Amino acid sequence: MSKAFKKDEAHKLIDQLPPDATWDDLMHEIYVRETVERGLADSEAGLTKDVREVRAKYGLPE
Repeated sequence: MSKAFKKDEAHKLIDQLPPDATWDDLMHEIYVRETVERGLADSEAGLTKDVREVRAKYGLPE
């Protein structure tokens, strides 16, 4: 479930885009931000795996 956001955060995100930004550019920025926030939350909650564990699972070199 998505975390609630404040309007000022949305305004800051839009203000960082170039003047010729498209709706797709905005949607990409929103997607990236939400993905990073979810990853950080998972990390803080201990829901991530060490890269060595994942590589070993798939038989990849370290």
